[in-house]
Amino acid sequence: MLSLNDLTLHYGHSQILNGISMQAAQGEVTCVMGTNGVGKTSLIKAISGTHPRTAGTLSLDGQDLPVLPAHKLAHLGVAYVPQGREIFPLMTVKENLETGFVCLPPEEHFIPDHIYDLFPVLKDMTSRRGGDLSGGQQQQLAIARALITKPKLLLLDEPTEGIQPNIIQQIGNVIRLLRDQGDMAIVLVEQYFEFAYDLADRFVVLRRGAVVLEGAKADVPKSEVLRGVSV
Repeated sequence: MLSLNDLTLHYGHSQILNGISMQAAQGEVTCVMGTNGVGKTSLIKAISGTHPRTAGTLSLDGQDLPVLPAHKLAHLGVAYVPQGREIFPLMTVKENLETGFVCLPPEEHFIPDHIYDLFPVLKDMTSRRGGDLSGGQQQQLAIARALITKPKLLLLDEPTEGIQPNIIQQIGNVIRLLRDQGDMAIVLVEQYFEFAYDLADRFVVLRRGAVVLEGAKADVPKSEVLRGVSV
C-alpha cells in the first residue's frame, strides 16, 4: 500500500530524514520505532503531507505521487492521527467526526455504526465538546475521526502518549481489529515498546533520521529490535 524510496526531509537548512526507504503492506501494522528526536514524527508528516518531503519517491497503492498537501493525500486515502490528537475542542464529538465527511461523496455523509462499535464511549458523548473529554477519550475520537474518511493508509503517531492503561488496551484491540479486517495498511509510531512489539507485523527502526533496522517480526529477534531502539 505504501512504498517510500530514498525520502529526505528538511526543516530550513537542517536535514532531518536521510534517505528513508520502507514499505507498509495492506493488512499489516508497520511500527516505526526509535528514541526521541530520530525523525519518527517527521517521517509521518512527510507521508501525510503535513510537511513536504525534500526528495525521494512516495507510492500509494501502486501509484507514484508528487509532493502533495495533506488535504489532497487525505482524499487519496491517507488518514493521519497526530501526536497530541488535535481534535477541535469547542466542537462536539459528533461535529468532530463529521469533519471527516470532506473526504467522502455526499451520499456517504453519515457516521457508520461500526465507528461506535469500535469506540462505544463516543456514542454516549456525541453532544459533548471535544475539549471536555479525557485524554484517552480524545485519542479515541481522533482515531474515529480518521476512520470516518475510509482510509487506505492509517498513520498513528504515539497513540498511547499520556493515556491510561485501560484505554491503551482498548486502542490496541481496535488496531488489531482494523489490521485483521485487511482493508488498510497501518503505520504506527510508538515508544511504548511492548505495546508496539505486540501489534507489529513489521518494524522500521530509525536512528539520526535513517533506517538502521527493517524487517518482518518473524525474521527479526525481539532482542535485536529492543537493542535498535535503545541505542
